[in-house]
Amino acid sequence: MRKWFVFFTSAMATVNAGAMSVNMNEPRTITADKIEYDVKQETIKTSGNTEIVNASGQRLTLTDSYISQQGEELSGDDIKLWLGNHVYVESDNITRKGDLTIARRATFTACDDCDAYGDAWEISTYKIIHDMESRMLKFYSPVLRTYDIPVLWWPYFEMPDPGVKYKTGFLMPDFESTNKMGTQINLPLYISLSETHDMTFTFSYLTQENPLFQLEHRLNGDHSEYRTRGSFTHNREGENRWHIFNDDVIELGEYARATVFLERASDKTYLQKYGFYDDQPYLDSGAKLELFEQSSYVVADAHIFQELRDSTGRWSAPDGNILPNIRAVHQTAPLFGETYATFNADVLGISGDGTSAQRMIGDARLTTPWTLWGGNRLTASVSARYDLYNFDNTEMVDGSVYSGLKNRFLPSGYLEWGLPLFKPTEKWTQIIEPRARITVMQRLDAEEFALNNDSAGTILTDSTLFSNNRFSGLDLWENGTYADYGVRWAAFNEDGQTIEVFLGQSYDFTDRPAIDLQNSGFHNGFSDYVGRISYNNMRWLNVASRFRLNQENLSLRHMETSANIGTARNFFNIGHIWSQHLSADMIENTDINEAIVGAGFQLTDRWSVRWNAIYNMELGAFQRHTGGFFYNHPCYYLSVEYRRDNAIKEDYVGTTTFQFRFGMAINGQQY
Repeated sequence: MRKWFVFFTSAMATVNAGAMSVNMNEPRTITADKIEYDVKQETIKTSGNTEIVNASGQRLTLTDSYISQQGEELSGDDIKLWLGNHVYVESDNITRKGDLTIARRATFTACDDCDAYGDAWEISTYKIIHDMESRMLKFYSPVLRTYDIPVLWWPYFEMPDPGVKYKTGFLMPDFESTNKMGTQINLPLYISLSETHDMTFTFSYLTQENPLFQLEHRLNGDHSEYRTRGSFTHNREGENRWHIFNDDVIELGEYARATVFLERASDKTYLQKYGFYDDQPYLDSGAKLELFEQSSYVVADAHIFQELRDSTGRWSAPDGNILPNIRAVHQTAPLFGETYATFNADVLGISGDGTSAQRMIGDARLTTPWTLWGGNRLTASVSARYDLYNFDNTEMVDGSVYSGLKNRFLPSGYLEWGLPLFKPTEKWTQIIEPRARITVMQRLDAEEFALNNDSAGTILTDSTLFSNNRFSGLDLWENGTYADYGVRWAAFNEDGQTIEVFLGQSYDFTDRPAIDLQNSGFHNGFSDYVGRISYNNMRWLNVASRFRLNQENLSLRHMETSANIGTARNFFNIGHIWSQHLSADMIENTDINEAIVGAGFQLTDRWSVRWNAIYNMELGAFQRHTGGFFYNHPCYYLSVEYRRDNAIKEDYVGTTTFQFRFGMAINGQQY
């Protein structure tokens, strides 16, 4: 509610006429069967049906009212006060004195005319008090009714009025049930500190475990934002278990930004057991500083990792903590023609488990693209890179452990050719583009370098072709000459439909390092074939597949497929990955065969169902699946969901969790 200010430009006499209106300087209007203005007392008295409307659209209807000029006092009968779209208070009698407005035998709803069957919910009470100073609505002995059926009674209830954006108070609780910790009741308390600063504290009662405490803190500055969330419990086994996630972003001007991030947990399984796990393999804490302009970028960051997996394959996980990590890149404007230069610098320090390594890398590259007759495109590039390493008890690629300095000079270059050919027709435009690149890399130091700084080997894919260095990271380096070649065909039409097919291969002129050679897709000579196929009709189907074929017999070695079928309301999504693994003696052992499936159906305008799952086809079992029913009404929402996790890790054994949520909506704002 708001005060109704009444200002007159001149004194008014008694008016007796049907539906006469009085307009004030402020955009307020009073309409009544009869309006009387007392010049001496500066009050208004209306008889019969009366309506008062202010500029924001709030509307008050009543009979036989009395209003003081400044709106401090008001009384009337058969009152209905509209606070917003679909929101009103209806009362037999209302009085106002100062900041307090009292409505007796009243009904409050935010769901007027939202449903053909009647108001979805309303609160009836013998008295409502609205305090303008605190902006609170206080209900005495309220009864919650759903479609005029009483469902819940409280002795007392209060809530902020619809004009309040932020107000400290309890939010709607939600319920969960797991097969390991029993029923969990979450009671959230929202605390508003200012319009840009708030927090939510949640007390969770569990029937088969000690209480859980959660806190989420949010602060927005003029050029920064701070987000922190965490939890704590002292479980029945006497252990303190907790987690904290923090993410702060600070804008330091137009060309600089700082980020501070923190992710820590008391142990490997806490996040999974208490529902905070989001498939993250490890937790990453640290800070980052970014400097950027139109053609340059510098980032300095540090990372401290906490491993969450039971075991990690070699070259698949961060090895140690990173401090510092500084990378810089600068690209010049065209030096002549379309020729440009790129400069890169990298500083990295890694330490942990009694080992450490520091490196400095400088790289300069000159790239020259040409467009020749007939649409032929040539790109030539040469690069010079120098590495300086300091190792302390560090494992090298050959398995040895080394301490001391190493350096190497790494020149490289490539020449790439492409010829895009277009064929437009009335319905489709087709493109076919053959492409080839020859790359020369020469390592002038024959010794191998460290494994686990930032390199994770290489797997041949369609995106690996035509890359400057096919190993991930910078520590592992190709040695010798190789060629990449392939052909791409694509077609598109005016409706936005697209089709793409790509097939390519690589050829190594020199022997590659023997790093998982049988599974990478690379060989000494011809590699496996890699490709992709995709189709998108921009309406209800988007499908894409990446694959790798054995270069000897074209048997399938690897395939990743994703498909989105349907619309935003009704859809079916599927993702599948299949990869063949060969042991050292080349015995077939298919160890990756996994599907991700999701579906959603809009059963009615308001009811929908969603389900998704990860299924390990090799083991014939679900890794995880979730689903639920959802109901979205203009005035309230509810959902019933379940989550099944079949993971087994240390003291964590997969759980089934059911969750029920319910909340009301007022003017589109959910509570």
